[in-house]
Amino acid sequence: MAFGLDRATLWQWKQDVLHGNIAFLTHYWLDDRFPGCTTVTKVGCNDYSKLIAWGEQYGLKEEWIHRDPDYPHFDLFGERQKAILQQEKQWQHINKFNL
Repeated sequence: MAFGLDRATLWQWKQDVLHGNIAFLTHYWLDDRFPGCTTVTKVGCNDYSKLIAWGEQYGLKEEWIHRDPDYPHFDLFGERQKAILQQEKQWQHINKFNL
């Protein structure tokens, strides 16, 4: 279940993804499969080559891409989420969600 996300932020992420940009979207998230994780960051881009190359620099595997037809993305959570957000200087995500 996702929450803590407003329409404008979601709309902007979708636009960025559709325009071939690497885009970050963090929101609160609860899933019994991932105990202890309360947020997820979706890193999307509809240019698969660009998304794959971006993920490779962080050790993310191509098969981990959620192959949504319009908004393909990696889901990041836990320590990997925080480490990647720090390396990408995505401070607003880190601060807003107290990562």
